[in-house]
Amino acid sequence: MSRSIPDSLKAVLVVCDGLGDHPIPSLRGKTPLEAAQTPTLDQLAAEGATGLIHVIAPGIPPGSDTGHLALLGYDSSSCYTGRGPFEALGAGMRLHPTDIAFRGNFATVQCTTGQGCRVLDRRAGRRVPEGAKLVKLIDGLSLPSSPDIEVVVKHTVEHRCAVVLRGRNLSRQISDTDPHEQSLDVQESKPLDTSEAAQYTASLVNELTRAFYRILSASPLNAERRQAGLPEANIVLLRGAGTLPEIPSLHDLYGIRAACVAGGALYKGVARSVGMDILSVRGATARYDTDEVAKAKAAAKTLSKHDFVFLHFKPADSAAHDKNPQKKIEMIEKLDHLLSTLQKHVDKDNTFIALTADHSTSSLNGQHTGDPVPLLINGPRVRHDHVTQFSERACANGGLGHLVGKDLMPILMNYISRTPKYGA
Repeated sequence: MSRSIPDSLKAVLVVCDGLGDHPIPSLRGKTPLEAAQTPTLDQLAAEGATGLIHVIAPGIPPGSDTGHLALLGYDSSSCYTGRGPFEALGAGMRLHPTDIAFRGNFATVQCTTGQGCRVLDRRAGRRVPEGAKLVKLIDGLSLPSSPDIEVVVKHTVEHRCAVVLRGRNLSRQISDTDPHEQSLDVQESKPLDTSEAAQYTASLVNELTRAFYRILSASPLNAERRQAGLPEANIVLLRGAGTLPEIPSLHDLYGIRAACVAGGALYKGVARSVGMDILSVRGATARYDTDEVAKAKAAAKTLSKHDFVFLHFKPADSAAHDKNPQKKIEMIEKLDHLLSTLQKHVDKDNTFIALTADHSTSSLNGQHTGDPVPLLINGPRVRHDHVTQFSERACANGGLGHLVGKDLMPILMNYISRTPKYGA
């Protein structure tokens, strides 16, 4: 039986990466969100419904990949095949089903013969404007042990790149070379099962990592960084080995036309994997200098062609990873300006705006945490509650209650009349 669906109802999901935080002693026990000046966020909360989201499950720190999958309504336990494929898809790379893709970080290491390589900076200072030139040195390199294996590398943003191994007998069941912390050694990739393919792939990754260091450390570009007092980008650390996921699209699930506005490759990759159109927005950098006005206007404009827009905002997370709560406050206030601009350019009579985060990131230790994140939904027919401030503690009293991440998308789809009735 066909359903009559009003075409006019739209939804925008704004995800502020790493928005949640711990109370910070230097902020008199407030979180950066509580300390920031956020008149638009507070207005949206006061006129809407609020709550908290345990993105994966209570107490579980989400990865940015699994966190975004959950917010878009997907159970990562059944569809997640590693972070690498999302990075590659977001970089515009085409993946074959047998490819193994990785998230790569340009990093700074100090190597000692016979003693390994110690990681001095996992992000090579984060700003790596030479990234595209450095990638040209390692893209397409040939591995002496396996000349039939193709190595594809593409720079994305800042210190990040995507790396793909293409060939036969490859497996994603291998460990990372990235130790995930400073002052530890680059890790040897190891097979995670007993298959010949996993053993072979791990050995390829270790050979590739040595080649990365040999080529990059000898580059004049790194000599220039050294002379300028900048950390060298002299290796690529690999993590999140994965294969192309098989995920039903949002159109298949809800019949919607969806679009993504983001600066980072990971978020574009997650969006591509679920069938979203990726908008190219000038100034969407995923850095502190990202153009929030351009992103908001692009999201509003594309609502004429799309029913749902996923709008990603990265720099609050970067500030928390840098353990800089004052910078995080500044970026949250930039987020407030984004929401103010978005409000001015959408039709409030038919548009729902939701705002939440993919995870909390502590400005105290720079790590993702399992703390729940605040949520607001504002729009026509939303039954507002008594919360008047958008913050972690205020939203704990909201009418939406405590949700898990994959609950959010059905709620938004219900608001825009895209969920079928369950039962007779």
